[in-house]
Amino acid sequence: MRNVIVGGPTLAYEGRMPDLGGATTWLNSVPLTRESLRGKVVLVHIWTYTCINSLRPLPYVKAWADKYKEAGLVVVGVHTPEFSVEKERANVETAVRDLKVTYPVAIDSDYRLWEAFANRYWPALYFVDAKGRIRHHFFGEGEYVEAERVLQELLRESGAGGLDERAVQVAGEGVEAAPSAAVQSPETYVGYRRGERFASPEKLATDVPRTYRAPERLLPNQWALAGSWKIGPESAVLETAGGHIVFRFHSRDLHLVLAPSKDGRPVRFKVRLDGAPPGDAHGTDSAPERQRRGPRASSLPAHSTRRARRRSHVRDRVPRSGRPRVRVHVWLGIKGTRHA
Repeated sequence: MRNVIVGGPTLAYEGRMPDLGGATTWLNSVPLTRESLRGKVVLVHIWTYTCINSLRPLPYVKAWADKYKEAGLVVVGVHTPEFSVEKERANVETAVRDLKVTYPVAIDSDYRLWEAFANRYWPALYFVDAKGRIRHHFFGEGEYVEAERVLQELLRESGAGGLDERAVQVAGEGVEAAPSAAVQSPETYVGYRRGERFASPEKLATDVPRTYRAPERLLPNQWALAGSWKIGPESAVLETAGGHIVFRFHSRDLHLVLAPSKDGRPVRFKVRLDGAPPGDAHGTDSAPERQRRGPRASSLPAHSTRRARRRSHVRDRVPRSGRPRVRVHVWLGIKGTRHA
């Protein structure tokens, strides 16, 4: 039985919706403007495709776009990048297609819309009434029933009737799956700008190649490199074959972001969990090698399907990943993470 949304929220006036002319370009739509959207209730979803916090709300946002389209709702995705690789249109196009996002998406690679909304969070939802006024907002994950209640209230204000007041029920898969309560590991970056808990014996060198070794033992949430790596401000580039990233984490899933070299050729990499290939839980490959084109988020289960059936808890795991010339970001998402 689906939840029924009871009562309406008290919505304040939070200013006019900024014009959307600052977008670099648009996907799934001609360019939209504040004036062209007048008369429509608008939900603005500010997100970025490598941010797990931005991906997990997507099943709800997509469901709302479908459910309330005929009632006058327009969902606008604003893709504002966190990493430089996310600024490339081709990469955003690939992510939008893979994630089955069909509503309009404004590519905001210059941060003009981010600044126009005075936004500081991924993800962010801004609720705009039919008169172009921002009436509510949510930052981070969760509060989906409350968010849908706001949409219904704004649609009723605009004159829409006959709304199905039951809350949508969705079940995200892969990178869109709901977060696990067992998470004990924070977001983890291999770039020196925000990297923490680096455990290789060698001192981390910035912007120059260095050969690193992985220690025999990692403490929880420590990570290390093995092989020749060049560590930049937001990523690490593997210079030669045979390199590894080793990370001890405690969670149901590990979300790994990889980007191949600039020539765009496919790269192959291996993932080991406790020395063995990951299972096929959560839609991941069980084969030891996987070939990918372009930067993407990859969801890796913390244990194989067989072990998951045998154990109800999540324990610390140590995955290893490596291949020449692969820029790697590793992180685990936590609700409400601030990226600004």
